[in-house]
Amino acid sequence: MSSGSASMAAQISSLISFALLLHSLSFASSDQPSCAAPFSSALIPLRREEFDGGRIIDVTHFYREDLPSWESNEGVGQFLWLPHSIKNGSLANNSEMKMPTHTGTHVDAPGHVFEEYFEAGFDVDSLDLAVLNGPALLVDVPRDENITAEVMESLHIPKGVRRVLFRTLNTDKKLMWKREFDTSYVGFMKDGAQWLVDNTDIKLVGVDYLSAAAFDDLIPSHLVFLESREIILVEGLKLENVETGIYSLHCLPLRLRGAEGSPIRCILIN
Repeated sequence: MSSGSASMAAQISSLISFALLLHSLSFASSDQPSCAAPFSSALIPLRREEFDGGRIIDVTHFYREDLPSWESNEGVGQFLWLPHSIKNGSLANNSEMKMPTHTGTHVDAPGHVFEEYFEAGFDVDSLDLAVLNGPALLVDVPRDENITAEVMESLHIPKGVRRVLFRTLNTDKKLMWKREFDTSYVGFMKDGAQWLVDNTDIKLVGVDYLSAAAFDDLIPSHLVFLESREIILVEGLKLENVETGIYSLHCLPLRLRGAEGSPIRCILIN
């Protein structure tokens, strides 16, 4: 072999050895635990309104400072504090919450408008979970008026239906997304509430603003609904982008003994 050929062979052999060394180092490092930080600096939580491919629909408004609050132009305001935080030296983050029980998506108990029921203990912990969970019908209400006896009759809700969610102009106007309380919201007039009690089997009434009762018939309608202690009012539901029809409704209030109202998480299952 010539000296030139021998030199070239030696160079090739060196390159092959170097490549093998790099490969072995790369392979070894891939098997070692990473020394990088365990969390990415770009963590982004996934926020969803539907789950399991749309089979589960969340009809609860998330709590935020600009949620409308009863007869207020300022909204709910701050309701969440973090008095203990990891950043400030605590072992864990621990929040505190303070807000009215009739905030956002919530439920009314009989003691809300009847003092004798309140004193007797008809609170949210006394509500029948069998009523709050089961088949429910979502209907669209005519958009040009409150829910009167005439409107109720026009909906032709079949006998045997025990849970109805009423979607109204409130959803179209996105009232639950506006900070300022709006007295023009659509709700039940007294005669509409009485027609429901007298002519249907409905035991759960769901609505899309802070009150099932129209502002002009606020207490009379509530009295009609809650007097029997058989009807449960679920208020402030998020019903946009949901098809009308029958769903399996699941609502769970907090077990607040002594409280006439409670935040509630409600979902619809197809």
